[in-house]
Amino acid sequence: MSAFDGVFLSYDEPLAHRLHTRLERVLGAPVKRLHGVQGMRRAYRLCAEVVDGEQFFLADGDFEVHSAFALAAVGPLGEGVSMRVWRAVNPVTGHAFGYGGLKLVRRTALRQMGRAVDVLAALPGRIEFARETAGITRFNQSPYHAWKAGFRECAMLTRGSEYGMTAKHTAEQLGAWTSSRDGEYAPYTASGARHGIAFAHQVAAHPKEFEKLNDPVWLRARFTAVHGTREGSA
Repeated sequence: MSAFDGVFLSYDEPLAHRLHTRLERVLGAPVKRLHGVQGMRRAYRLCAEVVDGEQFFLADGDFEVHSAFALAAVGPLGEGVSMRVWRAVNPVTGHAFGYGGLKLVRRTALRQMGRAVDVLAALPGRIEFARETAGITRFNQSPYHAWKAGFRECAMLTRGSEYGMTAKHTAEQLGAWTSSRDGEYAPYTASGARHGIAFAHQVAAHPKEFEKLNDPVWLRARFTAVHGTREGSA
């Protein structure tokens, strides 16, 4: 059983209920769930209000934890560390990075969160990245969700990584996203990636425009404008 509380944060992911149940089974304890909260920054801050302990596991609504995740080896965050991120496998590129991974986070850090497009990059203190892979980021649950993931991530990478990623690493990631062909709805992921890059270049001189990346209504409308219907073309 986990020594830490857990929160599963979902919005509209089709597989969220199943993935939440899986996380509870692997952690061996009930995992609190927040669902459908408008505003990404607000949703993350609310996570801090539903847990009982200072440090807790945080998983997004598309995270599928590995059944063999080494829970017993997880220690508390060190002094000055606000969050630890375990890697997750990207189902369309096959790469394993921090994107969408499992987090162990401090409640006080979420309450003191600053402003950044990648919301959790605005936590005070230091962020550490575990070498282990904790699961898979099942962002490709529908054409829209696959497109949205590619759009948001590649727009943020093009703007500049808020985690200090090197230019070489950024270029490799952009190339992988835009050329993705494997996995369910991979063409939608690649389409979203290309449009996200174009968006970042278009609004580079207007930083506040990047806030649209956290607006689900705007993202859905953008997807529909590109692919013709809310669910994507056949």
